[in-house]
Formats: sequence, structure tokens, C-alpha cells
Amino acid sequence: MREGPPVTLYCFAHAGAGGSGFTRWRTRTGPGVSVVPVVLPGRGVRRGELCVTSREGLCGALLGWLGDQVADGRPYALYGHSLGGMVAHTLTRALIDQGLPAPAFLAVGATPPPHAPALSHGDMTDERLLSFAAGLGAVPRGVLAAPGSLWYRTVLPVLRDDLLLAAALRAAVLADASCAVLPVPVLALGGRDDSVVGPSVLDGWERWTMSRFVQRTVPGDHFFVRGPHAPRLVGRACRVVRRTRRVPGLIPGGQL
Repeated sequence: MREGPPVTLYCFAHAGAGGSGFTRWRTRTGPGVSVVPVVLPGRGVRRGELCVTSREGLCGALLGWLGDQVADGRPYALYGHSLGGMVAHTLTRALIDQGLPAPAFLAVGATPPPHAPALSHGDMTDERLLSFAAGLGAVPRGVLAAPGSLWYRTVLPVLRDDLLLAAALRAAVLADASCAVLPVPVLALGGRDDSVVGPSVLDGWERWTMSRFVQRTVPGDHFFVRGPHAPRLVGRACRVVRRTRRVPGLIPGGQL
């Protein structure tokens, strides 16, 4: 069977992070997949821009560019990790609402579904925010995260704004829940040792798609995105799309 064009995989990072966490995905997803990390304002090459904390701000920052990328109808998919899962869900809905081609599938990793209780981060003081991030394993050790350190001054404010964004995106979905259900397949990934977002939580994503839902567990904790297993699995789903242009998960023999 003749294979189609490469599948472009747009990737969205967890709270406080940029696109560097997906650098190794370019090789780990395997052939036939073009990985494009998407950087939100306030980090990386967009460090000079203000972070976005609302659905309107997110769409204003990313939707025009992403819409231009996918308008030609070439196959693509979205993967979002933790906060990135809600970002990817929001952009998928926005692209469809604009009449643009939908992704072949949406993949979310370590992301509670919109209706699930959000990860609790208290009243957003520095102390509570540090405790919350430390509980996820997202804080460097010792003096690297001490008040006044580079991490404290640069990452902590972005993390705070990203958690505000996550809450705003969930609120926007729940305010119009019937329109937030997607007509595309959803692949939900969880870490085997993730004590925060377990399989029973990820199962809740099934109610947010009118299409196929697949849930898979990979080795690792909440940040399994850094390991090799998630990109291999998502890359495999992309190749199913490339070969068949069919819905991942509906392929005979359970190739996902």
C-alpha cells in the first residue's frame, strides 16, 4: 500500500515548560512523522511576550498560525501533555469551529478531562505553588529553586500563569460542554507511576469525543513525556493514519 505524506504532530508542553521537552520526539516518534513543538508566549523563543491566561488569549496567540499550517488538508495530529492537553483540546475545537480541517486524532498525556477536578494548586502564593510543583516532581533540587534563583524568577511566574490558563480553559469548556465534544478520535496516555492522573481519571476523556476513544498506560511518572514510550506510541498512531487515513484504534488487530 502506498503511504501518504508525513503526518505533522503539533506538540504542547506541560505548565511552566517550553518546546525543548519534545526535542527527542523528532527521532523517537519514528519515520513518517514530523514533530512540531508549539511554544506558548512567555517562554523559549517567545520569552519576551506576555503569558496568556484565557481561552481568548490562547486562541489569539496560536490559532491564526496553526490554522495557516493545517489549511491545506495535509494529515496532522495534536499531542498535549498535562496543561498542554487542555491547550490541544481547545485549539482542536477552535480549528473545527472555523471550518478548518480537523486533526486525525487528539492525543493527551497526564491530562485530567475537562470535567474532572483540576490539579489543586492552592491560593497561588509562591510557597503553595512550590509545594504543588514539588509534588509533581517539577522543581529542581536545592539552591536551583531557592528564592532569587534563575528558576524561581523565570519559571515560577510562568507556571503560575499556566495554571491560571488551565483553569480558564476548563471553565470555558464546561460553560459550553455540548459544543466541546470533539468529532475526532482521542488517545489518552497515562504514566504507570503517575500518582496524580491515574487510568480511572483518563477514562473520563471518552465523554469528550464522538469518535473513537483509546486509553493507554506507559512506563513513567507524571512526566513520562520525557521518556521514549509516549512518542513511540503516538508515532505509531500517526503511521496508522499515514498508511490508511483511517481512525487510529479501528484498525484490525488493535494496532494501537
